[in-house]
Amino acid sequence: MQQEDDWDRDLLLDPAWEKQQRKTFTAWCNSHLRKAGTQIENIEEDFRDGLKLMLLLEVISGERLAKPERGKMRVHKISNVNKALDFIASKGVKLVSIGAEEIVDGNAKMTLGMIWTIILRFAIQDISVEETSAKEGLLLWCQRKTAPYKNVNIQNFHISWKDGLGFCALIHRHRPELIDYGKLRKDDPMTNLNTAFDVAEKYLDIPKMLDAEDIVGTARPDEKAIMTYVSSFYHAFSGAQKAETAANRICKVLAVNQENEQLMEDYEKLASDLLEWIRRTIPWLENRMPENTMQAMQQKLEDFRDYRRLHKPPKVQEKCQLEINFNTLQTKLRLSNRPAFMPSEGKMVSDINNAWGNLEGAEKGYEEWLLNEIRRLERLDHLAEKFRQKAAIHEAWTEGKEDMLQKRDYETASLSEIKALLKKHEAFESDLAAHQDRVEQIAAIAQELNELDYYDSPSVNARCQRICDQWDALGALTQKRSEALQRTEKLLETIDQLYLEFAKRAAPFNNWMEGAMEDLQDTFIVHTIEEIQGLSTAHEQFKATLPEADKERQAILGIHNEIAKIVQTYHVNMAGTNPYTTINPQEINAKWDKVRQLVPQRDQALIEEHARQQNNERLRRQFANQANVIGPWIQNKMEEIGRISIEMHGTLEDQLTHLRQYEKSIVNYKPKIDQLEGDHQLIQEALIFDNKHTNYTMEHIRVGWEQLLTTIARTINEIENQILTRDAKGISQEQLNEFRASFNHFDRKRTGIMDAEDFKTCLISMGYNLGENEFSRIMSIVDPNRMGIVTFQAFIDFMSRETADTDTADQVMASFKVLAGDKNYILADELRRELPPDQADYCIARMAPYTGPDGVPGALDYMSFSTALYGESDL
Repeated sequence: MQQEDDWDRDLLLDPAWEKQQRKTFTAWCNSHLRKAGTQIENIEEDFRDGLKLMLLLEVISGERLAKPERGKMRVHKISNVNKALDFIASKGVKLVSIGAEEIVDGNAKMTLGMIWTIILRFAIQDISVEETSAKEGLLLWCQRKTAPYKNVNIQNFHISWKDGLGFCALIHRHRPELIDYGKLRKDDPMTNLNTAFDVAEKYLDIPKMLDAEDIVGTARPDEKAIMTYVSSFYHAFSGAQKAETAANRICKVLAVNQENEQLMEDYEKLASDLLEWIRRTIPWLENRMPENTMQAMQQKLEDFRDYRRLHKPPKVQEKCQLEINFNTLQTKLRLSNRPAFMPSEGKMVSDINNAWGNLEGAEKGYEEWLLNEIRRLERLDHLAEKFRQKAAIHEAWTEGKEDMLQKRDYETASLSEIKALLKKHEAFESDLAAHQDRVEQIAAIAQELNELDYYDSPSVNARCQRICDQWDALGALTQKRSEALQRTEKLLETIDQLYLEFAKRAAPFNNWMEGAMEDLQDTFIVHTIEEIQGLSTAHEQFKATLPEADKERQAILGIHNEIAKIVQTYHVNMAGTNPYTTINPQEINAKWDKVRQLVPQRDQALIEEHARQQNNERLRRQFANQANVIGPWIQNKMEEIGRISIEMHGTLEDQLTHLRQYEKSIVNYKPKIDQLEGDHQLIQEALIFDNKHTNYTMEHIRVGWEQLLTTIARTINEIENQILTRDAKGISQEQLNEFRASFNHFDRKRTGIMDAEDFKTCLISMGYNLGENEFSRIMSIVDPNRMGIVTFQAFIDFMSRETADTDTADQVMASFKVLAGDKNYILADELRRELPPDQADYCIARMAPYTGPDGVPGALDYMSFSTALYGESDL
């Protein structure tokens, strides 16, 4: 044995320490020698011949030493001492600088060193508290026993004992009836020490090894003397160690229950919070009530993006963590032979998954609905603007037409004027017919707005109705005036054909220019480059007709010039205007100039739209290039995780490290997802509704990413649970690898599960002799839900249960019986004395009163409590 304190022969002992060691070691030796009917008076003199030294070793070891030499010569004494030293060495003790000659010569320092070596080996070495030994174990035992006592703080084996309260506390802890601890004072060490030493000698059979003056009068008492004295207390109370071991077992079991209860409470709260969030969110996603304006619908879309980007991801993590916590808790319960945890009604993992599925169902299609609504509103805004433009143009044209048609000017007109009025009316009828198409377009646009549920349809319908009513009125008035003019036509002379020709050619040309201006100012909406190219082509075709139109304009103006020439030549009294039309050359030229101005404006608008569509195409390709990489990457990672989960490479810790590195690489991929989200948002902001360059949508990527994160987290949790199972059950890595190899061999489909027949074949291959009843019993353990499948975790749990031992209810009950002193009940004071305060209170609060015939008031039933820890209970 390597001594805890080597004895240096070249150093001198402190005189006070040497005195304390002499007294203590002498008393200790006599406490054993008296069993053989002898004792010593002087420690260095009485051991010189080796006889009492050999006798001491036989008493404390219970073994016989070699026969001593009875001679009185020095050689005989040295031989006896050497026999004693050889026996000490045979017990694994390393003797440092101690020889037989020095003992025989009465060397006090060497003799004290030898006795200290014997004390260390036979009185202190075997002391063990929580895997410590020797000095540390003895110190920890003292600290544990004196912890509940005020003014006691044991940190060493010297000054911590000077006030005597430490010795008194040790006695009171084990024999409270011997000392009234409450009357002791820290400032009266003499009384405390004398009380402890006297009581120990009288009632505990511990000889008085030191005087109170030895300790109080020394600045620092000798550590070896105190340790020797304290070790006697330890051995006197060694019977209490059995109770302490029992208390430790109970504390361990209670700690497991307390931890499991906290995990259950955490699960319940997290499940309640997540279900409440889902309950609040689903109605919002199911609300498909459209807004009336584009701005309001775009705000809905932005709110949905915030939900997908900010609000949902943490909830995905919470759901994953909830499943992990549930699996971990169930594993801990199985490992400690506790019943499986059953969450409150409606809070099972399956309930969470069902609620989450309802959330996903409500979410599905919501974004598509928003985009369709925005597209519909965009279309409605375009149609409404087109309706207003056409209605305004038509209303401007009809202004004053009713008054003009109701004039009775033909009644007082001359023959030439009547003829002119008739021609003018024919021109008006031609113009009216030309406007029929515009009225029909206005009505068609109003009908489409109604079909698309335009929010301002009532005002549109009212305006359309006014236009139609006015159009009908104009038709009736036109018919009436035409009939009136025809009745008087026979009274009229011929009219100037040139005016008539001018009017006939000017009216359609004017209508063509008005249509051209309307087309050039018409708004347009396109979604592809092909559509804008179609508009550009049509515009180029229109521009190609301008030279011919200009020739027509020149011809019409030529007719007007010819009329002016005739009027001037023949002095015709035409009142200065063309009686057949209101169109004049100035108006034609003005409208022609307007058409020429609108052409380059239309060119610019088409160029800008073409650039926008090119940018949209760039956004489509940019998104598709990333999505076509990320989508397959996610699928490959999912497949790789599936392979990792059924392969064996290294220890579980190696697999866990590999998986966590794998998880880190996946998490590091997140910026690419975020970048794709940004590109997706740009596409939506640009109102791009399709993408022919990829089959992946942002929704596909999001769902795949969330599944990837959840799968790697679950796989890591499975490995962690396997580690928990291995460590708690004492399973070796080789056994675990063997279990995995067996499972993988019979997991023929590589799905991570075995069906019942494969599992049965696996058990037979491992040496199980299975009948139908035995196999049914095993299946009820590994497949309690009767799904007909066996997971790897269930397989590991079963094999662990077959190869390892755990605490049982009987063991815990036996431990309580030790604390109770073999009684069938236990008292609250006994629990508080032997267990930590929080665990003592835990037991007292949950133990039922003892109802047996030998009970006393306040007695508690520890038997039913022990059974409840491993069965159905309210704990």
